[in-house]
Amino acid sequence: MKNTKLLPIIVVAVSILLNACSGTNLSLAGKAPAAISNSSSAPQANGPVGPNPQAATDVASLQSAYEAIYQNVNPSVVTIEIGNKVSGNGGPGGFGHQGNGQNNQGSQGRIVPTAEGSGFIWDTAGHIVTNNHVVTGADKITVTFSDGSSYDAKLVGTDPNTDLAVIQVTGASVSLLKPVTVGDSTQVKVGEMVVAVGNPFGLANTMTTGIVSAISRSILAGTGSNQNGSTSAPSFSIPDVIQTDAPINPGNSGGVLVDMSGALIGVPSQIESQSGSNSGVGFAIPSAIVSKVVPQLISKGVAVHSYLGISGTSVTPDVVSALNLKAGQQGVLVASVVAGGPADKAGLKAAKVDANGNPIAAGDIITAIDGKSISSFEDLVAYLSDNTQPGQSVTLHVLRNGSDTQVQVTLGTQPTK
Repeated sequence: MKNTKLLPIIVVAVSILLNACSGTNLSLAGKAPAAISNSSSAPQANGPVGPNPQAATDVASLQSAYEAIYQNVNPSVVTIEIGNKVSGNGGPGGFGHQGNGQNNQGSQGRIVPTAEGSGFIWDTAGHIVTNNHVVTGADKITVTFSDGSSYDAKLVGTDPNTDLAVIQVTGASVSLLKPVTVGDSTQVKVGEMVVAVGNPFGLANTMTTGIVSAISRSILAGTGSNQNGSTSAPSFSIPDVIQTDAPINPGNSGGVLVDMSGALIGVPSQIESQSGSNSGVGFAIPSAIVSKVVPQLISKGVAVHSYLGISGTSVTPDVVSALNLKAGQQGVLVASVVAGGPADKAGLKAAKVDANGNPIAAGDIITAIDGKSISSFEDLVAYLSDNTQPGQSVTLHVLRNGSDTQVQVTLGTQPTK
């Protein structure tokens, strides 16, 4: 399901949504740590400021907490190196690289490193979770553990629609296979302190800190350029995404975002940036989705998701004005309906647009699903993800031609391409 913006907007500053994974030649970037202050240490009007034992204790306690998180979490995080076969023109085959201009046909078939990302240990059977865009198209996958030992890995399963994948190593010592502790992302709140551990810019075992800066975001699976330089075509939205200001950079993809107890709450996947590196806005796939998808990938190699078969947009004041809707109207305007899909079979109606994509006549506006109010496109995607399965029947409450009606839809299965 795709979130389509129908109305034109004026863009003041252009930003690029990028996958947070790493190529082989990247410059370094950093971020200064925020200062920790305490009101009791502020200068006094009647004399110099003395030592503040309580502030020092608070800082020491926080530092100890961070140290404990790193010691517990870092052994569960791995570096993933991707290798590809050298093509006849000297570049990795199928990755769109231009090569070095030399004739290297004699080395055709040789595996060369092309990119790096992160991953984390899921179980003692050697299953490792990462992002789909980290490992897609790889001819060879190498996993390096926190102690520096490396093992070849095989691809077990991928889910492009949530940008998750599972790989597996064999032969690794049980002492290396320390599974991550999975937390509950549905309980995450804005303002919570979080820690990211991964492999930014190829710098393994790196920890960064910050807070949850927003929740319930929606991102498009496959947005931006992936680790091999090609551009994927996004088609479905990932709901309930966690936004953080903890520095996430190329190479962090597939690593961990954990809470202050060291439990996984998200998998860093994308950053929004004008420069291609951290600008304080990163996105992590929530652990609630990870917990649903990963077991399917391990057992079946694929994951299934409910499919409605529409593209749509949240009803904003601009949409209300353009379509002469009732002031304050909320919901999801159906922008298009996939021919032959579940929504099409149920008779859902799409908006009419002009040559520039601007709506000129309202289609159906979804205001609730199974009795739950829908105020935005993100609400609809999240409900389908959290509460439904392919083949399930749902009731859409729809505003059509000014009248409320109900539409029964039997959900399908999201296509993977």
